[in-house]
Amino acid sequence: MKISVIITLKKDVLDPQGKVIHQTLDGMGFKDVNEVRQGKYFEIDTKENDKKKAEKKVEEMCKKLLANLVIENYKIIESQ
Repeated sequence: MKISVIITLKKDVLDPQGKVIHQTLDGMGFKDVNEVRQGKYFEIDTKENDKKKAEKKVEEMCKKLLANLVIENYKIIESQ
Protein backbone atom coordinates (compact mmCIF):
# COMPACT_ATOMS: atom_id res chain seq x y z
CA MET A 1 0.00 0.00 0.00
CA LYS A 2 1.30 3.44 -0.91
CA ILE A 3 0.80 6.27 1.59
CA SER A 4 1.39 9.95 0.76
CA VAL A 5 2.31 12.38 3.54
CA ILE A 6 2.84 16.14 3.61
CA ILE A 7 4.90 17.72 6.38
CA THR A 8 4.70 21.48 6.86
CA LEU A 9 6.00 24.01 9.34
CA LYS A 10 3.52 25.11 12.00
CA LYS A 11 1.95 28.51 11.35
CA ASP A 12 3.91 30.30 14.09
CA VAL A 13 7.28 28.99 12.83
CA LEU A 14 9.22 31.27 10.49
CA ASP A 15 9.77 29.84 7.02
CA PRO A 16 12.84 31.54 5.52
CA GLN A 17 12.88 29.26 2.46
CA GLY A 18 9.22 30.01 1.78
CA LYS A 19 9.98 33.73 2.11
CA VAL A 20 12.82 33.50 -0.45
CA ILE A 21 10.54 31.62 -2.86
CA HIS A 22 7.86 34.28 -2.38
CA GLN A 23 10.33 37.10 -3.05
CA THR A 24 11.63 35.32 -6.16
CA LEU A 25 8.10 34.79 -7.48
CA ASP A 26 7.39 38.47 -6.86
CA GLY A 27 10.55 39.40 -8.78
CA MET A 28 9.41 37.20 -11.65
CA GLY A 29 6.18 39.17 -11.93
CA PHE A 30 3.86 36.97 -9.86
CA LYS A 31 2.64 39.90 -7.77
CA ASP A 32 -0.63 38.33 -6.58
CA VAL A 33 0.96 35.78 -4.20
CA ASN A 34 0.33 36.59 -0.52
CA GLU A 35 2.60 33.98 1.10
CA VAL A 36 4.56 30.81 0.33
CA ARG A 37 5.12 28.06 2.90
CA GLN A 38 7.34 25.17 1.86
CA GLY A 39 7.25 21.63 3.20
CA LYS A 40 8.18 18.03 2.55
CA TYR A 41 6.31 15.35 0.61
CA PHE A 42 6.80 11.61 1.12
CA GLU A 43 5.44 8.59 -0.73
CA ILE A 44 5.89 5.51 1.43
CA ASP A 45 5.22 2.12 -0.12
CA THR A 46 4.57 -0.42 2.64
CA LYS A 47 4.08 -4.17 2.54
CA GLU A 48 0.97 -3.74 4.71
CA ASN A 49 -2.33 -4.38 2.86
CA ASP A 50 -4.71 -3.15 5.56
CA LYS A 51 -5.27 0.59 5.06
CA LYS A 52 -5.76 1.44 8.76
CA LYS A 53 -2.69 -0.53 9.83
CA ALA A 54 -0.58 1.02 7.06
CA GLU A 55 -1.66 4.55 8.00
CA LYS A 56 -0.96 3.85 11.68
CA LYS A 57 2.57 2.67 10.84
CA VAL A 58 3.20 5.76 8.71
CA GLU A 59 1.92 7.97 11.56
CA GLU A 60 4.49 6.30 13.83
CA MET A 61 7.19 7.00 11.21
CA CYS A 62 6.18 10.66 11.12
CA LYS A 63 6.21 10.98 14.89
CA LYS A 64 9.54 9.20 15.34
CA LEU A 65 11.57 10.41 12.34
CA LEU A 66 9.96 12.21 9.41
CA ALA A 67 8.48 15.20 11.25
CA ASN A 68 9.92 17.38 14.00
CA LEU A 69 6.71 17.66 16.03
CA VAL A 70 7.97 20.74 17.87
CA ILE A 71 7.90 22.84 14.69
CA GLU A 72 6.12 20.70 12.06
CA ASN A 73 2.72 19.19 11.36
CA TYR A 74 2.10 16.13 9.23
CA LYS A 75 -0.93 14.98 7.29
CA ILE A 76 -1.62 11.75 5.44
CA ILE A 77 -3.14 12.93 2.17
CA GLU A 78 -3.64 9.72 0.22
CA SER A 79 -3.63 5.96 0.68
CA GLN A 80 -3.79 3.52 -2.20
